[in-house]
Amino acid sequence: MDAHIIHHGAFKGVTGSCHQFFMDDTYSLMVDCGLFQGAETSPDGMTGAHDLEYTFPVDRVRALVLTHVHVDHVGRLPWLMAAGFHGPIFCSEPSARLLPAVLADAFAMGVTRNARLVERYLQMVESRLRPLPWKTWQTVYEGPGGRCRIRLQRAGHILGAAYVECDLRRPDGESLRVVFSGDLGAPYAPLLPAPQSPWAADVVVLESTYGDRMHDTRSTRRERLQAVVEKALGNGGTVIIPAFSIGRTQELLYEFEDILYRQRQRPGRHAAQWARLRFYLDSPLAERFTELYRELQPYWDAEALARVRAGRRPLGFDQLVAIEGHADHEANVRRLARSGEPAVVIAASGMCAGGRVTHYLKAMLHDPRHDVLFVGYQARGTPGSVIQDFGPKGGYVVLDGERYEIRAGIHSLSGYSAHADQNDLVRFITRMRRWPREVRLIHGDDPARHALAQRLTEATQGRVIVTNG
Repeated sequence: MDAHIIHHGAFKGVTGSCHQFFMDDTYSLMVDCGLFQGAETSPDGMTGAHDLEYTFPVDRVRALVLTHVHVDHVGRLPWLMAAGFHGPIFCSEPSARLLPAVLADAFAMGVTRNARLVERYLQMVESRLRPLPWKTWQTVYEGPGGRCRIRLQRAGHILGAAYVECDLRRPDGESLRVVFSGDLGAPYAPLLPAPQSPWAADVVVLESTYGDRMHDTRSTRRERLQAVVEKALGNGGTVIIPAFSIGRTQELLYEFEDILYRQRQRPGRHAAQWARLRFYLDSPLAERFTELYRELQPYWDAEALARVRAGRRPLGFDQLVAIEGHADHEANVRRLARSGEPAVVIAASGMCAGGRVTHYLKAMLHDPRHDVLFVGYQARGTPGSVIQDFGPKGGYVVLDGERYEIRAGIHSLSGYSAHADQNDLVRFITRMRRWPREVRLIHGDDPARHALAQRLTEATQGRVIVTNG
């Protein structure tokens, strides 16, 4: 039995994840329904940030499965529902807790800020949510053509992230196992258990965001993070970290708490300055997600729980300051831009495409005392990608229609990516007890997909067919 899958996003790029798996000739299962970001468009070359309607019939999509709650995987849900989707929405239990806050923000930004309409939309979504526990089979379709079950396994990307196992069985006994990876996390990511490979599959639809790169080790990335901050301590400047409100922000807080703890236990050359350093979380949405992460503590990994038992507060240390109101935000930007006070600012958006981080960039990019630290993927066409590429060359970036020279230090730490690197992706396949006959690569730029395809072919000695989508 062949797998009939149509990719409606994250096929010729990284964002807009949306995949339709046909369970028979009529009915299908949809995995994710994400927004496109940056300069990326859908496979037809037409659907971008301003054309979000679904152009294929969705009335026979029996269910939607959300791998996790980042907007490039869930952000087009309003348009899917408007197109006629009326089925259940499956996701993990932590994702079900996080999803309303993500959708409320995305709906307010992309559709309307009318509080009554936002609330009605959320009530509609929540009435269809079907949270699933890990490792538990759930039947999503049963008919004359057979039965399809799904099972969610931890993906390690952000809290609640899952990969999806689909088990399709025909009345004649023929079967097909398809795995959708969603976004896989790197091993040893803060707070999260590492993803484990599935036992077996016939087809794997595999992300390839970092299919051409290897990340720093955990100890190396922490040392580099510490070094960037200590540079700012000497310059009297601010380290600006554009970070996604969910996932990356919480991982950074976890790492900074650990650096502060180590400095107290075994003081280094800058220990006194670390003890006075302020960390500003300037994103009300990120603060809300951080609170939810604290509430979802039972889903943390063993290391994080051990720190809590030892009396530590990985996501709420004393030197962390949350900036709430807009007036406080503006005052903080002015003060840090003018003063010689070293500081760390974590603010959204993660790709610098709006949000409070842009105000810090406008005020500080021209000043070499300051530093910008990228810890996540920057999609093509986003201001973050421009700063990352041209900042080290003395270039400029356009923010809200104005040109800003880049003289601040620009740093990138791939080790803090929430995505698996090339080695992790290869191991996800090769550690399966029964290898798939086919791996379809999605969710990556061309160089990343091509490099990963070559590595997978070599690692499996050609026994696994590797295709692009």
